[in-house]
Amino acid sequence: MNIIQFEHTPSPYKVRAGQFTRGLMRYIATFTIAMLITPAFASTATKIWDSSQDNNLEMIDHTPWQTILDSYLVTETPSGVHLFNYSAVSDEHQNLLKSYLESMEQVDPRTYPRTEQKAYWINLYNAATVNLILENYPLKSITKLGDSFFAFGPWDDDAVTVAGEVLTLNDIEHKILRPIWRDPRIHYAVNCASFGCPNLASTAYTRQNIEQLLDEGAYAYINHKRGVHFEGKELILSKIYHWYKEDFGNHESHLIQHLIRYAKPELRVKLEQFKTAGDFDIDYEYNWSLNDSTEPE
Repeated sequence: MNIIQFEHTPSPYKVRAGQFTRGLMRYIATFTIAMLITPAFASTATKIWDSSQDNNLEMIDHTPWQTILDSYLVTETPSGVHLFNYSAVSDEHQNLLKSYLESMEQVDPRTYPRTEQKAYWINLYNAATVNLILENYPLKSITKLGDSFFAFGPWDDDAVTVAGEVLTLNDIEHKILRPIWRDPRIHYAVNCASFGCPNLASTAYTRQNIEQLLDEGAYAYINHKRGVHFEGKELILSKIYHWYKEDFGNHESHLIQHLIRYAKPELRVKLEQFKTAGDFDIDYEYNWSLNDSTEPE
């Protein structure tokens, strides 16, 4: 029998090695769950990216990314969720995607106006995510990826290098997009390749269409069951609204008001009644299954 003794206890505290192992496994499980529900923020400094040249009229070319979307994004689905046909991507188009990402890495977004930057970062995030899936396909969920032992997904792995800065997906979202623009609609634009995520837009973002696409993304998600729905009087929301509560006003009443802004009439009435009642009993859920068009919906 193996005995482990903890000298710091007032009296000898002895446990069997098997008990210690089970305790360690419980700790690992708890740590993993915590990573699931708590977004991790990565390393780059926001201030590095917080500048622009608003007199630059040049536009960044996202045509290759649009070609990928036109070829493999499936928007007409029974579920209403945009799915991606990963298994059909040709070698030629996978190389096109990689070339696009390489060309985006040569861009210094700080030399462009704010609206051009915002579109750039969203497209870069989404294209890099699709590329990650293709490099590891087939898989059931993006959460199966990640370089570190305790990783829940690839969001803290090095993804791209922009202006000499190595960036992760978390860097792009949490150190650049969210703090610089402070626009909750960003959560409807960046796509995590999962069924529970807001739709991957079928159109590449540009300075001309970004406001329209952000509003369309909010409208589509809030009026879809995976974003917002009621079961009787119980309000069920996507976990996005729990993870990023601070981006939606940091209080349930502000969050509900945001949802009301984009809700269709029937849902709007229910949300207004829920807000008036004021008990804010909300449940949250999320589906991490891959947004793969070859899988049954």
